[in-house]
Amino acid sequence: MRHQKHRHQLGVKKAHRLALMANMASSLIIHGKIQTTLAKAKALRPFIEKVITLAKKAQKCENAVDALHFRRQALSKIRNKEAVAILFNEKVSEFENREGGYARIYKLGNRIGDAAEMALIELIAADDEGYSKPKKKPAKKAAKSKKTEAKKEETVEVATEEAEVVAESAEKEEESK
Repeated sequence: MRHQKHRHQLGVKKAHRLALMANMASSLIIHGKIQTTLAKAKALRPFIEKVITLAKKAQKCENAVDALHFRRQALSKIRNKEAVAILFNEKVSEFENREGGYARIYKLGNRIGDAAEMALIELIAADDEGYSKPKKKPAKKAAKSKKTEAKKEETVEVATEEAEVVAESAEKEEESK
């Protein structure tokens, strides 16, 4: 079955898309970051991460034949010898201790001419910790429950007051009869 195979087609044919990914990946490796549309950046991220994984495998490989195999696989995807040499010789050490997530995308807003969403995609250094995760505050939940309890008490008080008013008005009516 070919379910969920319709990702990142970018409105072009397969050969054009592969050439586009190869060119953007080589630019990203050489320059470290590039500015492109959001759709292209989202398509480029998994592509470049797979190539970086090939470089990491080649670095860990003890056999030179296997390392050459990984280099040739990357070269078949990127199609730029200079970019592959930079990745395998220099940049792979930056990703040595990082388990995935080698690229980060920042949204930049819309382009003036055609209002396309623009993004900046960059390679992340290994020592970058990323965004800090927000700490959960259980006290807020308790505060909310206190508020709901207070509201329930208010409604009970209002209901009892209304019942007393109704009872008093009923007594007055009986006395007046």
